[in-house]
Amino acid sequence: MTMLDSNPAAAATDLPESRPSLLRLIADAVRGVETDLTEAPLGRALLMLAVPMILEMVMESIFAMVDVFWVAHLGATAVATVGLTESMMMIVYSLAMGVSIGAMALVARRIGEKDPDAAARVAVQGIWLGVAIALCIGVIGICFAPQLLAVMGAQADVIESGSSFTRVMLGGNLTVCLLFLINSVFRGAGDAAQAMRVLILGNALNIVLGPLFIFGVGPFPELGVTGAAVATTLGRGIAVLYQIYALGRSRGKISISRRHLRLDPQLMLKVLRLSTSATGQMLISMTSYIAVMRILSSFGNAPLAGYTIGFRIFMFAILPAFGLANAAATLVGQNLGAKQPARAEAAVWRASHVSAGFLCSIGVGFLLGAPWMVSHFTSDVEVARYAIAYLRIVSLGFPFYAYGMVVSQSFNGAGDTRTPTLINLGVFWALQIPLAWLLSHHTSLQADGVFVTLAASFSVFAVVSVLAFRRGTWKVTRV
Repeated sequence: MTMLDSNPAAAATDLPESRPSLLRLIADAVRGVETDLTEAPLGRALLMLAVPMILEMVMESIFAMVDVFWVAHLGATAVATVGLTESMMMIVYSLAMGVSIGAMALVARRIGEKDPDAAARVAVQGIWLGVAIALCIGVIGICFAPQLLAVMGAQADVIESGSSFTRVMLGGNLTVCLLFLINSVFRGAGDAAQAMRVLILGNALNIVLGPLFIFGVGPFPELGVTGAAVATTLGRGIAVLYQIYALGRSRGKISISRRHLRLDPQLMLKVLRLSTSATGQMLISMTSYIAVMRILSSFGNAPLAGYTIGFRIFMFAILPAFGLANAAATLVGQNLGAKQPARAEAAVWRASHVSAGFLCSIGVGFLLGAPWMVSHFTSDVEVARYAIAYLRIVSLGFPFYAYGMVVSQSFNGAGDTRTPTLINLGVFWALQIPLAWLLSHHTSLQADGVFVTLAASFSVFAVVSVLAFRRGTWKVTRV
């Protein structure tokens, strides 16, 4: 019996002699074998979604880590450029994720109701919204990249050498928005394997193109830190083209044809209403992150570079847990659509327990192995010290993070985007920002005080989210 099938009641309906082996199930999950997520044994349904979603999240974290690995060879100024730009990109991510959450919840509901045509119409309206948002951000990023870096507290050397990087990343944000959006459509439809394949393609291209554009290998121009942005944007762009191709195929779990492409103002407004709250949720979280980065930047390039490296390693470890969270969200949406709220709730607790076990083991690895991990990214002693401190401090909150991630995503999967938005507002604005300032500027912790704040805030977020989830109001959300 696997950890995912440890529930006795579920096991009773899924007898061992009739159950495929774990390796067979994993292989089926990676291939994307058709599975009715509202009727399959719960452990099996979660596994079929979680495996490709975890691999998808690993691909996403590799995508981020490759950039820092190569850019770290250019020095602390280049790494600080990436860190500050990434903090601005968090606004892009929050907007894209907000629309993605709305689209995913609606697509999952319609699939649970056995209405794939309605799911396709929802997907298209979400994509149109994403395109409009991305074009607006792209114009601002191209025109005002140096000024945006200055607002973020960048030092003169970072602005001088990093403006082109920022301009390319923000100007090419359409690829980010569409990558998020279309993959969320695949996940809502239960086609997690397709989303995984998209990121494998994008990552492979980024890994190959990154050093070529950064260091000018062969016929490629030597663009330095800007080359990382060019490689990332190209990799994502080609992955988006593959997404569009996959959506147009009739064989997929969700298929879009020419008749779905027309603008539908009424349906778009429905997607927008659901996405607005979700976007607010993401913006609160991301802008608080930007505020924390601004506080950290006041201590110079070394803490900023150390945090950037540590955060990428952190994301590499924690994003598989996001895969489980996304799997739970899809199961919640589809099972609520199928009028099975008890099954939806059971999926959330199952995913939470598995995620907690995984993250606890990762936390031990951070406590013991942080110096070894960081040594692969920098030889600067001061930068390394901050990266190691960050990893060890945040690892203490991993058991909380596991439940917080799964439960907050499950609210979104149910279409109840308001509850996590209010929790984000209270924790990340009312608590995290003033606490980061207090601990870093008014105690001996200094920059390490920011890291302590991050660990404490996410732990509080998890506790409050679980308490709200147990109330059960999300089960009656209409979308």
